Amino acid sequence: MIGMGNRLAGKTAVVTGAAGALGGAIAVRLAAEGANLVVVGSGRSPLDAVRVAVEAEGAKVEAVEGDVATPEGVTAYLDAADQLGGVDVLVSNAGVQAGIMPLTDLEEDSFDTIMRVNVRSVFLGLKYAGPRMAARGGGVIVNVASVAGLRGVPLIAAYCASKHAIIGLTKAAAAELAGSGVRVNALAPGVIESPMMRDIENGAAPGAPEQAKAAYTALTQLGRYGSPEEVASAAAFLASDESSYMTGGYLRFDGGMAVDSA
Repeated sequence: MIGMGNRLAGKTAVVTGAAGALGGAIAVRLAAEGANLVVVGSGRSPLDAVRVAVEAEGAKVEAVEGDVATPEGVTAYLDAADQLGGVDVLVSNAGVQAGIMPLTDLEEDSFDTIMRVNVRSVFLGLKYAGPRMAARGGGVIVNVASVAGLRGVPLIAAYCASKHAIIGLTKAAAAELAGSGVRVNALAPGVIESPMMRDIENGAAPGAPEQAKAAYTALTQLGRYGSPEEVASAAAFLASDESSYMTGGYLRFDGGMAVDSA
């Protein structure tokens, strides 16, 4: 495992969207770094698979099914963290994407769903986890954005807007919470081997997804997709004290895809 250490020993971390490729890899990596975990997602079978992988790292783990875009869902995972000593790290990773199409063809309901899952869940995580962390003397929140939050990306307008919003929320929350010892940063991955990218490739080039993958790969400076494990290593850095002088920022983790972005 890339750069594995013991940087989160004694900490309790919550990872939302843990049943997906990125969330699962992040949860396992934080466990390997010494944290106990609350893994949050939908679908009991994939969530249980992540729970087993986390336990294999020697961590205590609670698995919580719920809607992280509701106060009740957020409270449920924070209460589960209290059973493990209280939340020290929150990785807000839950996210969806709904098709590849011009924004003029995007249904309003699809736009609302993307904004609800991708943005409202991050907002509620900040709103409810921030005070609990502050009461404990501090903590770290990592919001998973995207390279699509740093540049305009055609045909995924709603997803692009949601990831820009996450970076804006991150900057505002960091300014508000810094005095209470809570750091807030964003992680902006590029093209990563995952089911979501398979869906994007299939939508961009129906019947020839390999052509879409080649085109996306060509946009990177490194000439390849990243792996979920590589993203997890970046999340572990942001979650740990190694990033102790970083707040209100974002870590661009995209193989050089957005070198022309701020």
